[in-house]
Amino acid sequence: MVPRLTVILFLTLRLLPGMKSSMVNLINNGYDGIVIAINPSVPEDEKLIQNIKEMVTEASTYLFHATKRRVYFRNVSILIPMTWKSKSEYLMPKQESYDQAEVIVANPYLKHGDDPYTLQYGRCGEKGQYIHFTPNFLLTNNLPIYGSRGRAFVHEWAHLRWGIFDEYNGDQPFYISRRNTIEATRCSTHITGTNVIVKCQGGSCITRPCRRDSQTGLYEAKCTFIPEKSQTARESIMFMQSLHSVTEFCTEKTHNVEAPNLQNKMCNGKSTWDVIMNSTDFQNTSPMTEMNPPTQPTFSLLKSKQRVVCLVLDKSGSMSSEDRLFRMNQAAELFLIQIIEKGSLVGMVTFDSVAEIRNNLTKITDDNVYENITANLPQEANGGTSICRGLKAGFQAIIQSQQSTSGSEIILLTDGEDNEIHSCIEEVKQSGVIIHTIALGPSAAKELETLSDMTGGHRFYANKDINGLTNAFSRISSRSGNITQQTIQLESKALAITEKKWVNGTVPVDSTIGNDTFFVVTWTIKKPEILLQDPKGKKYKTSDFKEDKLNIHSARLRIPGIAETGTWTYSLLNNHASPQILTVTVTTRARSPTTPPVTATAHMSQNTAHYPSPVIVYAQVSQGFLPVLGINVTAIIETEDGHQVTLELWDNGAGADTVKNDGIYSRYFTDYRGNGRYSLKVHAEARNNTARLSLRQPQNKALYIPGYIENGKIILNPPRPEVKDDLAKAEIEDFSRLTSGGSFTVSGAPPGNHPSVLPPNKIIDLEAKFKEDHIQLSWTAPGNVLDKGKANSYIIRISKSFLDLQKDFDNATLVNTSSLKPKEAGSDENFEFKPEPFRIENGTNFYIAVQAINEANLTSEVSNIAQAIKFIPMPEDSVPALGTKISAINLAIFALAMILSIV
Repeated sequence: MVPRLTVILFLTLRLLPGMKSSMVNLINNGYDGIVIAINPSVPEDEKLIQNIKEMVTEASTYLFHATKRRVYFRNVSILIPMTWKSKSEYLMPKQESYDQAEVIVANPYLKHGDDPYTLQYGRCGEKGQYIHFTPNFLLTNNLPIYGSRGRAFVHEWAHLRWGIFDEYNGDQPFYISRRNTIEATRCSTHITGTNVIVKCQGGSCITRPCRRDSQTGLYEAKCTFIPEKSQTARESIMFMQSLHSVTEFCTEKTHNVEAPNLQNKMCNGKSTWDVIMNSTDFQNTSPMTEMNPPTQPTFSLLKSKQRVVCLVLDKSGSMSSEDRLFRMNQAAELFLIQIIEKGSLVGMVTFDSVAEIRNNLTKITDDNVYENITANLPQEANGGTSICRGLKAGFQAIIQSQQSTSGSEIILLTDGEDNEIHSCIEEVKQSGVIIHTIALGPSAAKELETLSDMTGGHRFYANKDINGLTNAFSRISSRSGNITQQTIQLESKALAITEKKWVNGTVPVDSTIGNDTFFVVTWTIKKPEILLQDPKGKKYKTSDFKEDKLNIHSARLRIPGIAETGTWTYSLLNNHASPQILTVTVTTRARSPTTPPVTATAHMSQNTAHYPSPVIVYAQVSQGFLPVLGINVTAIIETEDGHQVTLELWDNGAGADTVKNDGIYSRYFTDYRGNGRYSLKVHAEARNNTARLSLRQPQNKALYIPGYIENGKIILNPPRPEVKDDLAKAEIEDFSRLTSGGSFTVSGAPPGNHPSVLPPNKIIDLEAKFKEDHIQLSWTAPGNVLDKGKANSYIIRISKSFLDLQKDFDNATLVNTSSLKPKEAGSDENFEFKPEPFRIENGTNFYIAVQAINEANLTSEVSNIAQAIKFIPMPEDSVPALGTKISAINLAIFALAMILSIV
């Protein structure tokens, strides 16, 4: 077998702020507003809180010195779940919630190890989503494996806050350097150790030196790098923060640009310190004069409260157009009956130029309560629009019910303009309330998003999509972290049906769901004939669907008990003499409190976009914390004028997608048609038994150290829990999920269609290998515009020097690509060529990179640099057993670096 080696170099894209709301501020070198939230399923344990405090306190000092006295942790809130007992020292949260926390403490789904990791799928320098610690990690002694908990926290904080990546690579732990020496993938190369095979049986382990693979020239499979416990190297925290000497990040001087790790791949070969210094945190932050942080972190203990929601609904005159009042009432009724969790407190306010409290807070206990609230939905639309009066009445409804506005939620829906919103901004800030905004139609007040962004709420836009309001309300579920209580949307379909015609559809119900299942049908003119059949053949008729008493053209069926697993079939007959629009919405909840359901969430890479810069659509599909692979994920983006763009999202590790097979499906969006609000919804669907769970460990995590060398002796840690290969991708049933991804605002875009000014996306997965005297290349095809369409041609260049190709691509040797015709974006590309005029010998090392050109003659960024080594296999008995310490090789690497720097 010929070696297949890749040294990867990546482009730094324009930084895009993530959509997750964060209340963390960096003020005078100190971080304030960090939230560490404990999942409701974690048993109460005082030691957990104590250990979190100790971890953060230690991390603050380590962080301070690692950033050269620039930042430390000042104020941290620990959010305690409702399931724990109340105590006098527990305060009430404001906008803090589990779903928006920087750090979560939760058990893994299945026994999946206790590696601390960060959910991070953005570009280089872009913030991550959250850090995940397991209770077991926080409660047991992991010092030999991860180092101290404070150090592990700083490693993860760097992922989360500054968007840097790991400097090791579990899939490619070794590589052949440009000096043809085998190196451990690490930064810096000054970290010393040895390479061994570890074999364990019956509780005891033995080691032997690694042998060189006779086919690839690398070390054999399972070869492991064991570091010396005593080191002099100070870097790097993103490789092995557990080493006592490691107190810094790799800088430009110490960075290992050759290492095939994610940091080099994602950040175009930049060092972690360079990326950190370019972050917004460090733009205006100078080192402090103190030698230690000025204060230790202070902690607030907050206890989650019962969910409190007040609907604040617009009933001004403009709501009478385009059936808006009807659609609002249908969606609000669905929220009250199907979405809001039992035990929550719900109130309702309506407003036009004045506001009225329709319902003070009422505890949701049974169907009678729902009906009492829905009976007060507005039946007439008239008057002007005063959003501030609506919000103030919402505050009043909460306070009059002896509840605090802090941590309470308001769902504000309006279609009108209001120039007075600024007058209550300060009151909103002081209230501590979370405001979710729903803009209905193109004329809704432009300041709405200020309210949701400021308070950490969701933002939605609905216009022509008749189901847009239903999708928005369905997304506004509890933020407590208890996903088994949250509503899951399976279907949301609008059907334009001609007179006297039937339409059929199917909805899969998988075994993770089935509790509290509703089928809802709405119509615009006349109630249709409805037939519904479960997987076992039981039929439900029109008469089984309960029609609301408000005459809002809606009927629903609640399936008794647990809905049958399998495919449900529905048929609708438009029995009116004219065409009409019918909608079908299906919601459900988890089947079991102990088995998490498959869920889908979606968002854009940023809340605002300016033409022609692209934005990225992200969808995460998972069961618990495990990624779901092999499914169809489709995004539908609606522009302000009602035009819809459909995008298939990919989890292929190319284009907009950072890592292949991580359950994050991504795609660039560039089809701008004018300015204003755009809405996003995503449909995730598993068909034909192709879906599977990935049980492999996540990326962006603290490295599990296999052991150390101390006084010349190898001392091993317990073997890391490994997932067996046959379990690494467990199959799951067919399913369907639908979710709203909220809204984003576009500016600077001309109306209608217009030519794109963007090049093909950068190729980030180029690989190379020798086959006899030819080099075989493979990569994922880019598009004509980023990852859409088809490129026009490729430029491939080759060099024997990594640095020459990296720094001067245009002057490297050109490969003849006249026979290479680009395929459609997302396709697998393969190309083979003979590296002429180079002389090829055993050990000859080539570096190759690619650019794509589109029909407008725009050129992509240079791809990652792939490596191909001509290696002639040696007889097995002549292959040396290389067990020498890597430090012996370091001198050669260091000498080469010195020579190159002098040149």
